[in-house]
Amino acid sequence: MTVMNVRLARRPRRRLISTAAVTAATALGLAGLSACSSSDAADGKGGGNDGKLDVVASFYPMQYLAEQIGGGHVSVRNLTEPGQEPHDLEVSAKQRAQLEESDVAVYLKGLQPSVDEAIDQSGISTKVDAASLTELEKHGSEVGGHAEEHDDHDHDHGGEEGTDPHIWLDPVKYTEVAEGVGKALQKADPDHAADYKKNTAALVKKLDALNTKFEDGLKNTDSKVFITTHAAFGYLAERYGLTEEAISGLDPESEPSAARVKDLQKMAKADGVTTVFYETLVSDKTAKTLAGDAKLKTDVLDPIEGITEKSKGTDYLQVMEANLSALQKALGAK
Repeated sequence: MTVMNVRLARRPRRRLISTAAVTAATALGLAGLSACSSSDAADGKGGGNDGKLDVVASFYPMQYLAEQIGGGHVSVRNLTEPGQEPHDLEVSAKQRAQLEESDVAVYLKGLQPSVDEAIDQSGISTKVDAASLTELEKHGSEVGGHAEEHDDHDHDHGGEEGTDPHIWLDPVKYTEVAEGVGKALQKADPDHAADYKKNTAALVKKLDALNTKFEDGLKNTDSKVFITTHAAFGYLAERYGLTEEAISGLDPESEPSAARVKDLQKMAKADGVTTVFYETLVSDKTAKTLAGDAKLKTDVLDPIEGITEKSKGTDYLQVMEANLSALQKALGAK
């Protein structure tokens, strides 16, 4: 595991105007000062967050960690809107300005190039890269021993040298990231370090319990192979002794070759596959076409890149448990 590269000094925060200052002001000065104070509060800059640590998260899994660990001491803003495919995000000029006014950025380098560039160029005090808090691996070129052969496989949204960024779908790796985020918040805001430490421990306990549920729930199944639209579940498959077969590579928008589709149809029959999984933020057309041709069922396996009304739960833990239930049903868990 590499060492987290963050600048830990918290940026000085602007203060709201004191009562004494307002009382001493002239009528004209009072109006001007009040306008400035209201503007800062509305924009969520500095003291406008009621003294809270201003955190920017790149997409939902980072937002979840910041909110769970930060609790009432942080104000968290997500750069990726609910329902937006995070791979496609282009950081706007307004968002770049918001970054400059924030204290902490929590992101996953390699997943969103536009975010990486914006954060690198910002003067934000504490930059927490989730990819530096756990070990990234390569998935997709040969997942579980089955080589993928499709036209656009080499085009992916992985990190350096084509590594798989989907670490949050492995509760153990996500725990490592959570611990790193907790330490960063403690150093960025030492006045509330004890609370951040306590909240981190509580979250780690929940993630440990989730890992145990997956271990027990997938230990005894009829099949160990599952098909997904794109290779988001490589870490999860490796953690629990499964084989992920992706129609496309790490890029959710890439199109598989005819040869790849034919190979998957043969494999599904040989390995007792019952279900083709698709996700909520990407078209299900390819999954349903493959399932129809191979006479298979379809179901949702959510990569939890964002929470929407279509999500099977309101937060990370609930959707992960829904994923577990879907896998158990598809794999014939005992």
